[in-house]
Amino acid sequence: MEKNATKPGGHSRKKIDLTGQRFGRLTVLRPAENIGGRTAWVCRCDCGRETTAKTYHLRSGHTASCGCAGPRAADSPLGLTYIDGTCVEMLRAKTVRRNNTSGAPGVDWRASKNSWRASICFKGKRYYLGSFARFEDAVKARQRAEEELHNKFLSEFAARQAEMAQSAADS
Repeated sequence: MEKNATKPGGHSRKKIDLTGQRFGRLTVLRPAENIGGRTAWVCRCDCGRETTAKTYHLRSGHTASCGCAGPRAADSPLGLTYIDGTCVEMLRAKTVRRNNTSGAPGVDWRASKNSWRASICFKGKRYYLGSFARFEDAVKARQRAEEELHNKFLSEFAARQAEMAQSAADS
């Protein structure tokens, strides 16, 4: 095997050029900035919208449209809807993970820094929102980020779903 051909996790370092290939309703236009350390692509959907998707999500069939094709719950093994690598149902539920020790999503205690850290994950990226002396301030920072990222995304998704339902009713 070629030296350094695979990373320690078993992932190939060779970048596959997907430009021009079709995946469902998506046509790959060009490379995009990596998402979470993974290769991503800018794609144009048959509806005309552009979206970004990871190589694996395209090749596995996980991402096949910009979201205009409606929820893929029937196709998803767990009945979940993913758009740009983001699970709509998980954002809606706002559940606190089992391994969370603070009780607030995205807020954890950093003993080495003697502070609370706030962060949020969205579309495959983790955003650090800052370190805070007070727990309440870290929670507020996280809530503001949820409003800006998660809630905006959910509103846009709901609007798309309403558009699709209306156009289906008009047909």
